[in-house]
Order: sequence, then C-alpha cells, then structure tokens
Amino acid sequence: MYRNKYFEGEKHDFEELKEIVHILRDPKEGCSWDSVQTHESMIKCLTDESEEVVQAINNKDDENLCEELGDVLLQVLLHAEIAMDRGAFTWDDIVQMLSDKLIRRHPHVFGDEPRPENPEEALALWKKVKEIEKSRKNG
Repeated sequence: MYRNKYFEGEKHDFEELKEIVHILRDPKEGCSWDSVQTHESMIKCLTDESEEVVQAINNKDDENLCEELGDVLLQVLLHAEIAMDRGAFTWDDIVQMLSDKLIRRHPHVFGDEPRPENPEEALALWKKVKEIEKSRKNG
C-alpha cells in the first residue's frame, strides 16, 4: 500500500516526515520493529541519540550534528505517534503546549516585562516563570 510513495533523495517536508513515521508505526503495512515500540522501550534510544547530539556539538561536527538532530527528531516523532495511538494527545496539543510555554516564559518578548539587559537576566526570568508554573501545578 505504501510502497513507491516516498523515495530517498526526493525533497520532503515536515508533514511528509510525520506521515513517514506514521506509516512506519502501521502494524500491518509498516515496520515490525517500529510498530511495537512503547515510550518505555524507546528510553534508551532517546538517551543515546541525545548523547550523540552532544558529541557532535563538542566535536564541532556540523554534518554529524545535522544527522543526530534528525535522529532526536525521529525520537520525538515516534513518541508523539505512540501517544496518539493511545489517545493521550495529538500533534496539535504538542504544538499548542510548546507555543504557550515559550510565550509564557518570555514575557520580556511577548508581554509587558522589561527586556533583560543580558543573557543571565533572561535566564533568571525564565527560571522565575518556571518556578511560578511549578507552584501553580503543586498548589
């Protein structure tokens, strides 16, 4: 069913990438390994790929960094697909949650807070907002 739909070397966009991962997770037509993965079974893969990103950064190896960031993105895509299969959340939920968080944690960019004078002050403001979030969740 999916054969001859996508080809290596052709130009692909993010929507196609999401569909490729969705196809891989298809229990009947996809990959037998990808289709049975769970959040728990993917922990080591996520950890390994993240460490490989750090190595590429430390080695100042942009070509390898590009590849390893793709591998981390694959982990994100797979975890999202697993969650969607369970009905836990959707791509739209992920995008909404991240967008809201970025806006909320940057009140100096998207709100009325004065712009910090340096990166250290910006980080302190980020941490302050994060602490407020934690207290609201726990409170």
